[in-house]
Amino acid sequence: MNTLVTGGAGFIGSNLVRLLLQEGHTVTVLDNLSSGYRRNLEPFPEVRLIEGDVRDSAALDRAARAAEVIFHLAASVGNKRSIEHPIDDSEINVIGTLRVLEAARAVGARKVVFSSSAGIFGELKILPIREDHPAEPISPYGASKLGAEKLCLAYSKLYPLEVICLRYFNVYGVNQRYDAYGNVIPIFAHRMLQRQAVTIFGDGEQTRDFVNACDVARANYQAGMSVGVSGAFNIASGSTITINRLAGLMRELSGLNAPIEHAAPRPGDVRDSLADVSAAGAAFGYQPSVMIEDGLAEYLDWAKKEMV
Repeated sequence: MNTLVTGGAGFIGSNLVRLLLQEGHTVTVLDNLSSGYRRNLEPFPEVRLIEGDVRDSAALDRAARAAEVIFHLAASVGNKRSIEHPIDDSEINVIGTLRVLEAARAVGARKVVFSSSAGIFGELKILPIREDHPAEPISPYGASKLGAEKLCLAYSKLYPLEVICLRYFNVYGVNQRYDAYGNVIPIFAHRMLQRQAVTIFGDGEQTRDFVNACDVARANYQAGMSVGVSGAFNIASGSTITINRLAGLMRELSGLNAPIEHAAPRPGDVRDSLADVSAAGAAFGYQPSVMIEDGLAEYLDWAKKEMV
C-alpha cells in the first residue's frame, strides 16, 4: 500500500515509518525538518523524502500523489510554544490539517489518520478520561488541535474519506530529542546527562499517562489499516505516574544522581491525566504493551548515545 507520513522525520513519525516498512508498505515522507531530522530516516533508504511544509499545497500535492492512507503527524507541538507563538501554532495545526484533508480528497485517498492531543480536553474533570469528556482546552495548542479535529470529522461526514483522530497523551521514546518546549522525559534526560539539576514545576505530585512511541506507531498503523472506522480515540497507556516518581525512576535507571529542584506551576499545564483506551481497542484493536520501566530504560540507553 502507498502511504504518506507528514512529519515522518520526527520522533513519532520515524517510529511509524519503521513499522510501515516492516509491514511491507511503500512510504513517502513530507517534512520541513524544523523539528524532524534526516538522520531519523537514514536507516530507511527506500523512503522517499520530500522536504516541504504541510501549508505548501504544491509540496503536499506532490507528496500525496497515489497515497491510499495519509498519516498526518506534522504539527506545532506543546503548550509552552503555543502560548508564545499562538498564530504560528494555529496556522500549522489548523490550516496545515485542512490542506492535508484537501490533498487526500484530491488524490482519492481512502483514509487520513490525524495526530491529535489530549490537550483538547483541558482540565480533566473525570478520570480515567473517555472520548466524550468535555473538550475545554486551556492553551492555544489544545484549541488548535480541537479545531483540526472538527475539520477532520466534518470531512469524514461530507466526503468519501475515512478520518481517524488519535488523541495522544504523553508520548515518549527512541528518537525523541531534547527541546526546551517539549516533553518532560527528554528534558529530564538532557539535564541528567549534562549533570544539571532537574526542575519539576509544582509539587511533583501531578500525574501523567505516558505512552511509548512504539505503542503510538502501532495505534497509527492499526487505525490506518482499519476499514469503515472514523472518529476520535484516546491513545495512551491507561496508567499513571507522578512527576516525582518519574524523576526518581529516571535517576535510578540512568545511574545519574541529578539534583531535583521545584519551581512554580506553569500556565497551561493540567494537574492529572489518565486515559480510558478501551474505545480504540474496540474500534481497531489498540492495546498498549510497553511498560514505563522498560520504555524508559530503552530511551535512556538511546539518549546516552544520541543526546550527550
